[in-house]
Amino acid sequence: MNLARGLSIRKSPINGKGCFATISFHRRRKIAEYIGERIPDLEAQRRAHRAKLRICDIDGRWSIDGSRGGNGTHYINHSCAPNAYMRTLHGHVLFFALRDIGPGEEITIDYEDTLHSDRKRCRCGAASCRGTINRV
Repeated sequence: MNLARGLSIRKSPINGKGCFATISFHRRRKIAEYIGERIPDLEAQRRAHRAKLRICDIDGRWSIDGSRGGNGTHYINHSCAPNAYMRTLHGHVLFFALRDIGPGEEITIDYEDTLHSDRKRCRCGAASCRGTINRV
């Protein structure tokens, strides 16, 4: 796997493996693009029953499966108090820093709405944790 510039993958205190910064990312600056296999949403729904879900919706018709040909961004974990956010621009899924992120910090986003069950528990450990990954 070719990792995106400035990222490393290692054990996460949140869940399994996580995506960590190896360089500084300044507030509102791009961290990386979510890369992987582009699949129709029907195929994404079919794959949603896997134990490890690494699928990101693009536009309601297409999704990206980061577990196939990804660049490490598929290891970005959920947090109810994230330090990054995701935006879709012209069919590309991009991650940006919500605040300055230093080397060694785990990069996290608020998943908000996923293919996971609405009952899937959150283990982010944030003081503001809502208890579930999806915002219900």
